[in-house]
Amino acid sequence: MIQLYSYFRSSAAYRVRIALNYKQLPHEIISVHLVNHGGEHTHPEYLAKNPQGLVPLLIDGEMTLSQSVAVLTYLEEKYPQHSLVPTDFASRALMHQLVQTIACDIHPLDNLRVLKYLKSTLAVTDEQKSEWYAHWIHEGFAAIEKTLSKCSNGQYALGEHLSWADCCLIPQVYNAKRFAVAMDNYPTIESVYAHCLTLDCVQRAAPESQPDCDI
Repeated sequence: MIQLYSYFRSSAAYRVRIALNYKQLPHEIISVHLVNHGGEHTHPEYLAKNPQGLVPLLIDGEMTLSQSVAVLTYLEEKYPQHSLVPTDFASRALMHQLVQTIACDIHPLDNLRVLKYLKSTLAVTDEQKSEWYAHWIHEGFAAIEKTLSKCSNGQYALGEHLSWADCCLIPQVYNAKRFAVAMDNYPTIESVYAHCLTLDCVQRAAPESQPDCDI
């Protein structure tokens, strides 16, 4: 069975959980708590599996793979059923644009290790940290909203089905709301988010549905 090393609040792990559920792939969630016990991702036993010390980490037989977009690619190519990738080349390219906007431009600047560095090393205030977080959300979401206003039906980012774009967008919106980022200027993003939250594959992947959820 596929094993996914995951943390309930990790948006990168959340992306993969959605994909595994959508593809109806049996899997085991193994918690790697990023806060408790000094951060379990820093423990030697986890670093032996993933030297980068991040989640998610997917183990499928002899394959061990980190980085969520690489994992999404692997799952799509090995398990093509219930595809999460559009069939036409133009939509696929647009999907990759949306994925990279989130996975490369928003998430790395707003993830836990960066926020901890801002607070502990650079000694920013809580207010400044929140301003930093919101700034990069707005930078990315403004561009995504303009794109979705032209290509989305209001239910999915692209087309009539879930895609990698939704797998990445839903966790990022979840975290933006958790940090109380104003979403008034992003009606299409909000519409897609609201619809996707009704899907079973998303509900089962949600942070509150995870075995390590402690909120």
